[in-house]
Amino acid sequence: MSATSTLALTHFVTLADSFDKDKVTPGVLGFIVFAVIGGAVWLLMKSMTKHMKKVDFEEQPQGGEAGGTASAAQAPEPKTG
Repeated sequence: MSATSTLALTHFVTLADSFDKDKVTPGVLGFIVFAVIGGAVWLLMKSMTKHMKKVDFEEQPQGGEAGGTASAAQAPEPKTG
């Protein structure tokens, strides 16, 4: 290693020793990131609610499923004979 890199590492090691290793907090940046994510989720939920209120339709039975059972129940029985 060169003398410059050794000197730089020595300064970083002394800074690392001055911090309390048992106390780690996210700080202001962590709060800002959390607040932005929370705001984005709130806006997405608000938008989803607005779009879901616009949905207005009546469900139509599909031709193969509901129509087939109703016509089979009303169809006359075949005559044998």
